[in-house]
Amino acid sequence: MKKTLLITALCLFITGCATKKELTNNDNNSLVNVKNSYIENVDRKSGQEISKRLVKLATSIPNVKDATAVVLGRYAIVGIDVNSKIDRSQVGSIKYSVAESLKKDPYGANAVVVADADTTQRLKEIKADINKGRPIQGIMEELADVAGRLMPEIPGDIITPNPKNAPEKPDKKLKSNDKNKLEKEQEDQSNHYK
Repeated sequence: MKKTLLITALCLFITGCATKKELTNNDNNSLVNVKNSYIENVDRKSGQEISKRLVKLATSIPNVKDATAVVLGRYAIVGIDVNSKIDRSQVGSIKYSVAESLKKDPYGANAVVVADADTTQRLKEIKADINKGRPIQGIMEELADVAGRLMPEIPGDIITPNPKNAPEKPDKKLKSNDKNKLEKEQEDQSNHYK
């Protein structure tokens, strides 16, 4: 056992030294300059002004009935409302067109475009909360709603209620004579309507 451990440690040590030697030989590689894609020459406006601008751009696209935008720092989510009778592939094309129009705008470059009615409605509720002066509360409430919808119900985790005022004994059953009368009456009524 000790020999196996010693041989394994020695192999790892030799492999590590060989890797280090290869790394030192490759130090003279040329450096690659990467252009920063962050837009620097943008004057910072308030989130509400940017939101209005993005909504205006989104609604300028044909077949977009309404739009809602929520801006969080450098990022934005734009929800579009399209006609429900439009085919799914057309909705994808409309979404792409909206994204293209936002891409050319410095404020919309980091925007996400969604065409889901539920998500758009949630964005409208978040925007209303922001306009009321409670942006963080509004976002947290909507995230809680989304998480509540995504969480599955597991039958084993459901707690069976045991009300305090529940009757201890089951209700009395009908006597066999009354039961027969009831069944006959139900049968007569059902035959009447046929």
